[in-house]
Amino acid sequence: MKRVFVAGHNGMVGSAIVRQLSNEPEIELVLRSRSELNLLCQADVRQFFLEENIDAVYLAAAKVGGIAANNNFPADFIYENLMIECNIIHSAHSVDINDLLFLGSSCIYPKLAEQPMKESALLTAKLEPTNEPYAVAKIAGIKLCESFNRQYGRNYRSVMPTNLYGQYDNFHPENSHVIPALMRRFHEAKQADDESVVVWGSGKPMREFLHVDDMAAGSIFVMNVDKHIYDRCTEPMQSHLNVGTGEDCTIAELAHTMAEVVGFKGQVSFDSSKPDGAPRKLMNVDALKQLGWRYSIELKEGLAMTYDWFLENQDNYRA
Repeated sequence: MKRVFVAGHNGMVGSAIVRQLSNEPEIELVLRSRSELNLLCQADVRQFFLEENIDAVYLAAAKVGGIAANNNFPADFIYENLMIECNIIHSAHSVDINDLLFLGSSCIYPKLAEQPMKESALLTAKLEPTNEPYAVAKIAGIKLCESFNRQYGRNYRSVMPTNLYGQYDNFHPENSHVIPALMRRFHEAKQADDESVVVWGSGKPMREFLHVDDMAAGSIFVMNVDKHIYDRCTEPMQSHLNVGTGEDCTIAELAHTMAEVVGFKGQVSFDSSKPDGAPRKLMNVDALKQLGWRYSIELKEGLAMTYDWFLENQDNYRA
């Protein structure tokens, strides 16, 4: 039996990984809530790893949010993410855990990176200012994995997901990512019979979206790929792979699709006084395709699945 620790199992990505790993009879999941294990405390994390005899780690724990949250709480985003990564990765190494998967973010790439963004674009130019603290923390996590691999021969891998959405997302009206924020806004507008919905920004930026169930499947796939094959598909001296669809749409197109899925019949307009963020963020997923993995859930289908979950969980979704 392989004991697998999923850090952040109550979050959107972590819970999706847990759902899929739960179907594997040879895996015993080890899970701890925030009240049971404070990932910001080095001593607590170290003691946990000493006691639990873990074989592999999925590091899905993170402090996440949209443009507004990143703008308003930059110190929280860089500090908490750095501490979580450092505590878990170093503690895993210290008890001789050889297999770990770190989940990053597409925001690690430069604001004006050539599209679609290749893994080799990392650290080649300036980051998007609105989420730079979060991005710097995620880059540090990648480099931690790479450094332990180089110095100690560990098998610490990193996956960089594109924009994710799905069940157990954060539906806060201000501090959430674009899909859950829009879903809640259109839903409430529909309930109130509003004539219009105003979307932040110009609607022109292009974004790529991946359903969280696909992200979980891709993460497990990457964790289980033979090391020699994995190393052939990654950049020299790097440990990370992009995970996405390789396809994108404008925010305006997303908003109109969301209105259709939710059933909102009013007008959709855009507030250009609000920040757009990066003009385009599309992942190059050639390396992952070369390994043999591809997404399976199309955007409209995934939005419908997410809205069904939203309707069934309005009393307990994160907001």
